[in-house]
Amino acid sequence: MRRIVQLEGGSLIAELRRPAFPHDWVEHDSTPAGQVIERLRGADIAIVNKAPLTAAAVDALPDLKMVAVSATGTNNIDLDACRRRGIVVSNVRGYAEHTVPEHVIALLLALSRQLFAWRDSLLAGRWQASTQFCLFDHPIRDLHGSTLGIVGGGSLGSGVARLAEAFGMRVLRAERRGAVAVRSGYLPFAEVLAEADAISLHCPLNADTAGLIGEAELRAMKRSALLINTARGGIVDEAALLRALREGWIAGAGFDVLAEEPPAPGYPLLDPALLAQPNFILTPHVAWSSRPAMQALADRLIDNIEAYVRGEPINRVA
Repeated sequence: MRRIVQLEGGSLIAELRRPAFPHDWVEHDSTPAGQVIERLRGADIAIVNKAPLTAAAVDALPDLKMVAVSATGTNNIDLDACRRRGIVVSNVRGYAEHTVPEHVIALLLALSRQLFAWRDSLLAGRWQASTQFCLFDHPIRDLHGSTLGIVGGGSLGSGVARLAEAFGMRVLRAERRGAVAVRSGYLPFAEVLAEADAISLHCPLNADTAGLIGEAELRAMKRSALLINTARGGIVDEAALLRALREGWIAGAGFDVLAEEPPAPGYPLLDPALLAQPNFILTPHVAWSSRPAMQALADRLIDNIEAYVRGEPINRVA
């Protein structure tokens, strides 16, 4: 009988059906890093979201045969260690192809139309004291006619491009930084940074993308540009982002992710003064989590497990 251990059941709000084969199911609401090995001892199949599965953990778990990732990103898993052991790792793809793009557009609209700045004006009594029917405190920009640069592809980047074009935006796709050749339909990374009115990140976090957007890249963007990150926090140098917002290198940023999650008390991007600025919006890694998206994730997660047990693994990353 297969033993399945879910390490982070509390990270998914959905009806999670049980696999259609004999199994022993063990579920934990959350799992600290120090308890990963202990809880996975004797497990054939591990369900992991963000809990770290290091090389040391893989080596300490001789019974482990499959890791079912209840997410798309796999930067918390040592894939090389899994490959050496022949452990199948499957992730879930495409489940957020509507919800994440909608979140990106919501951030773009909120920043472009200065929604939080207008709220602050109302709270300060500016409209009430006005001598005319409206206010002109904050300049509003339309998405229509502006240029969006997309870094990273896949269903999320494509979904954002589709919605952006529906708003009348021109979409540019950035080639990988430092690429020798530029693929058809793409433009050089530096050219997209310089030309775009907004940049949206949709790449995985790995050795090539860690710190992809740092001081040099932020300074290369237009001073009127917006930076949107719904991918992974480590893709952006957060210290450089703080300086960019405070010193006006860019006009604003909308983030759904941080390099450390959950953030510790006193985390720099949670500075109340920063969060009170109308040109910075931070949401707590929720772009992916509409109820329909979470249900789709749950269904595909079990599909992956059942396919592995049939001997026909799908959505493999290792």
